Amino acid sequence: MTRQIVFDLETTGFKFAEGHRIVEIGAVELINGAISGQVFHSYVNPERDMPDGAFRVHGLSGAFLKDKPRFSDPSAAPAFTAFVGDAELIAHNGVFFDLPFLQAELKAADLAPLGNKIVDTLLLARRKFPGAPASLDALCSRFGINTRERERDGHGALLDSRLLAEVYIELTGGAQAGLNFVRAEKNADAPNQSRSVKAPVKQRPHALPSKLSAEEASAHESFVAELGEEALWRRMSG
Repeated sequence: MTRQIVFDLETTGFKFAEGHRIVEIGAVELINGAISGQVFHSYVNPERDMPDGAFRVHGLSGAFLKDKPRFSDPSAAPAFTAFVGDAELIAHNGVFFDLPFLQAELKAADLAPLGNKIVDTLLLARRKFPGAPASLDALCSRFGINTRERERDGHGALLDSRLLAEVYIELTGGAQAGLNFVRAEKNADAPNQSRSVKAPVKQRPHALPSKLSAEEASAHESFVAELGEEALWRRMSG
């Protein structure tokens, strides 16, 4: 089983070193490349004011966050790191923003840093579609992912994680992601083993129409007629 965690942060600004803090953490679990339905979400009291620019992005005011848990409270960062476990992380601009910001917050709170590997979907998209817009909105548009909720309610860490999970699935295989062709069957000799089982072949209810034109069929018949009575084509068609 391959377990991955798609996560997103909302913050008061871009740099922890300039006094900015995390105000929301959202995460979505992927199992074998498919959304499992397990999620993590927490608002966080940043213990500081909310800049107007940040408020216009995510709509989280200082008043709203005042009674929310602090980053170090058990229901916030510790609960998030427990949810993550040893899973691979996935984030959009995660290499240069989300993960460094998160690690700085963890260090300041005297909490253990994350040692997980990370996949940055921004870098992935730029490699796959060089020169094309690679924002989350642009990728959702490219893949036909519904963003009406985001357009209505604005940014949100859990919502953006859900959208990014769908984007990641498209970037890494689309509808094929998460398919598992190995079906577990109990074996009398090895009850704890599983083996690959081929799906039964189904007969088409109707034959596919021929793609040969009348002219092509006539030309083929003339060609076969010139091969003689022992021609392989005659034996196969007979």
